[in-house]
Amino acid sequence: MASSLLSPSSATANPASTISFSSSLSTPLPWRPSSAFPRRSGGRRSLSVQSKIREIFMPALSSTMTEGKIVSWVKSEGDILSKGESVVVVESDKADMDVETFYDGILAAIVVPEGESAPVGAPIGLLAETEDEVAEAKAKAAAKSGSSSSSPSSPPASLAAEAPAVTSNPAPAIAQPPPKPTAPADGPRKIVATPYAKKLAKQHKVDINKVAGTGPYGRITPADVEAAAGIQPSKPAVTVTSAPAVAAEAAPAAAGPAKSAAPAPPPLPGSTVVPFTTMQAAVSKNMLESLSVPSFRVGYPVTTDALDALYEKVKPKGVTMTALLAKAAAMALVQHPVVNASCKYGKSFTYNSNINIAVAVAINGGLITPVLQDADKLDLYLLSQKWKELVEKARSKQLQPHEYNSGTFTLSNLGMFGVDRFDAILPPGQGAIMAVGASKPTVLADADGFFTVKSKMLVNVTADHRIVYGADLAAFLQTFSKIVENPESLTL
Repeated sequence: MASSLLSPSSATANPASTISFSSSLSTPLPWRPSSAFPRRSGGRRSLSVQSKIREIFMPALSSTMTEGKIVSWVKSEGDILSKGESVVVVESDKADMDVETFYDGILAAIVVPEGESAPVGAPIGLLAETEDEVAEAKAKAAAKSGSSSSSPSSPPASLAAEAPAVTSNPAPAIAQPPPKPTAPADGPRKIVATPYAKKLAKQHKVDINKVAGTGPYGRITPADVEAAAGIQPSKPAVTVTSAPAVAAEAAPAAAGPAKSAAPAPPPLPGSTVVPFTTMQAAVSKNMLESLSVPSFRVGYPVTTDALDALYEKVKPKGVTMTALLAKAAAMALVQHPVVNASCKYGKSFTYNSNINIAVAVAINGGLITPVLQDADKLDLYLLSQKWKELVEKARSKQLQPHEYNSGTFTLSNLGMFGVDRFDAILPPGQGAIMAVGASKPTVLADADGFFTVKSKMLVNVTADHRIVYGADLAAFLQTFSKIVENPESLTL
């Protein structure tokens, strides 16, 4: 899939006009006399901006995308680009997309390298019109990267400057702590170090006997080892190791404010901190939004003997159990449109004209819900074929935005993994989500006291209580159960 992008102002410019808008990197040019501008052959003045350097912006590849990650640059600096040609692959919150250029030119500079992220609308590269402007574009890119690299380092410096002032008010002696033991040069001494510091010393091949400890009573901390190895310590490590020392030496009167401003506890020794991927960050954001929705959950047992028998018949033809369940849910939603409704802003709700079943799929590094659009209108075999195509595209991160953000009802099936029951989290903007458990043999007794064994699965539905009520959900589940227990209509 591909998406075209460049400066928004450039994208909307009239191609017949010779006025080219410079990028935001270029400073506004003062007005010059008409002699400064070239003339067309017909004598008509042609206004042009001095700089033909354009910015390639990070595009918004979905409605929920706030930043994107550069997966790879298809082109390298100095390559000549043609209009409509793929330049870079960007990872959005749901998929990887090829990004095309609107203009011909030269990829003069790459501002955001591979593996790094940038917010939507931020420049990620510079496009020059001629080779004479390549050097100018590279200079601007270097200046921009230099300013961005220096800006993150300034806040910690300012915070470090503020820290002594805060701690010196209650106890001026804190600004000048007692002398710490320096690197031993005058005879052997007992080394006192934390276990994690010793582990780091081995990893980075640092002689712990030559490390000066800054912890209590000269204890060697992980930050000391990192400093000796030339590694800049992480912020949590600095705050955590310094805050207890300040709290221990501060006056009791300052203990209260110190506790309220204490940072979060550091990770356990030996643990690894892994930042969210773009997709995981989007999932986290959606899950937090779902907490604001007043929801309730209803469970319903469904007999699956007939459905299991039908599945054995259609399985050789490529039909999956997920397709059978999605089709059954879609047919039930036709009779209960309120369960297919959506509420986004809490002031009104929408009856959706289409029944689009989103099905949760776990992929490497995240979770995505490909959408079976108009699932109630599709033939079972066509629906199953469409589902296989969506799963392949989801796992290769090639889904189009409308293939994952147009769902009106979500289905989550963990029964294939043997899970007997679970509750699913309601996606923001949808009326309900169905959690399907595993089908297992169950002993049942009839009215005459005879025992039989039937396969049953437990279906739990989480619904938005602002638009769906208990009676609505119970009626929907009864209809779904009848369809599953008499599945002949699924193949019609």
